[in-house]
Amino acid sequence: MNGAESLVKTMLASGVETCFANPGTSEMHFVAALDDHPEMRCVLCLFEGGTSGAADGYFRMARKPAATMLHLAPGFGNAFSNLHNARKAGSAVVNVMGEHATYHLKFESPLKGDTDGISRAISHWTRTSETALDVAGDGAAAIRAARMKNGQIATLILPANTAWGDGAEPVEAAAPPPLLRPSGDLLDAAAEALRQPDSALLVGGLALFGPGRDLASRVAAGAGCRLLAPLHAARLDRGAGSLPIEQLVYVIEANQKILAGLKHLVTCGTGAPVNFFAYPGKGSVPTPPDCHILDLCDGTMDVEYALSELAKRLNAPDTPPAPVPLDLPEMPEPDADLTPETAAAVIARHIPENAILVNESVTAGAPLAGATYAARRHDWLPTMGGAIGQGLPAAVGAAVACPDRKVIALSGDGSAMYTLQSLWTMARERLDVTVVIYANRGYQILHGELKNLGVTRVGRNAHAMFDVEDPLLDWVSMARGHGVPASKVTTPGELSTALQTGLDTAGPYLIEVTL
Repeated sequence: MNGAESLVKTMLASGVETCFANPGTSEMHFVAALDDHPEMRCVLCLFEGGTSGAADGYFRMARKPAATMLHLAPGFGNAFSNLHNARKAGSAVVNVMGEHATYHLKFESPLKGDTDGISRAISHWTRTSETALDVAGDGAAAIRAARMKNGQIATLILPANTAWGDGAEPVEAAAPPPLLRPSGDLLDAAAEALRQPDSALLVGGLALFGPGRDLASRVAAGAGCRLLAPLHAARLDRGAGSLPIEQLVYVIEANQKILAGLKHLVTCGTGAPVNFFAYPGKGSVPTPPDCHILDLCDGTMDVEYALSELAKRLNAPDTPPAPVPLDLPEMPEPDADLTPETAAAVIARHIPENAILVNESVTAGAPLAGATYAARRHDWLPTMGGAIGQGLPAAVGAAVACPDRKVIALSGDGSAMYTLQSLWTMARERLDVTVVIYANRGYQILHGELKNLGVTRVGRNAHAMFDVEDPLLDWVSMARGHGVPASKVTTPGELSTALQTGLDTAGPYLIEVTL
């Protein structure tokens, strides 16, 4: 077998069964090898940012890495922003970046670039295969690296001649090393801090869903402290039947209010809270100045062990507290104005049980968090790193990972334009995704940010850089042009009807919500 074939066989032997791809000439032998192995699901994305965003969403739900196929340094550059989001989410991703044949690199060909440099700027692990005989072992090492520390970005650079040359036998990736654990002294100190008045446990990562969420809730109950989640939680179990948790928000002043009076904060599976940006006259963190912060363990460590040990030290109850009861918002009048608030109420009422909400609706979707808190149970996947254009690709990945679950992707019109091509992938793969586009005609968050920075005069140039009103984006036409049926709504009643149509449709459906 050649090197590319040994790589595909190594992936399959190691449980990597999905590849989000955007290939080029240097990857043709990898393409041929994938073609010979139909048990590997290959999903074509029409932009490399779609491949990396899909791999992120896939891992968050499947809890195992997918591969991406990226074309040389420029293709990797196109994938960079959503690899940034994936890194912030702690997602395991195995990138295969094509490279010119090793003997061709001495020439300054048009697509020659710094493949190693661009990879190291975002990847936790990078390696270039030197020969075809190295490819299988290098591929196994990449998969192992991606699985380390609860999820990392691993990039294997594959020169074309190592793909077409005679390769070695496939290798099954070794298990990752054990996760680091906090010391007994640090666990004792954390337990003591949580026993104090005005204390809180801030959890992230694996503590926000599954067994970890149960443990965190029992720890908080045993300590009698508050239980908090960060605003940016890669996967958050929410809705009726989930365990109660307070979540931080975007606005600095609102977070300061949530955290006011806090004297002790223990973090587990995440870091201490930090403001999204710096603003004149405002601090960088929302916690009170006299709050003592104890970082017990970050998201790369053994979070479940840390929570289990805290539970022992705090004599936590064997069962968690009562779950969130179902409490749907009132249905707005059908002909009322369609606002972010009325839209959120309608969406909350329509969320089906066990849905996945991929949320990139930054401004217009702000009321969604409150409206959906006690909706039917669902997983909530936000954009983790702040790089926009993640929502639609992540919905692709989540739908591929969980074909038996409804996926609802919520995005502003400005964010969705970054990775519009994902609609085509949804149609090609017949993915069960209902897309809701908040058509607020621009990058509305930037108007607020301008004000936060003390700029009070907004002139022609600022409006021209923030608004997308001339010409207006026609989302119904764009969706249909990508093979996705769509409708436009202007009232809560129309939104309700369209949502039901989308959720009843076996495949993708897009709704343009005109605000």
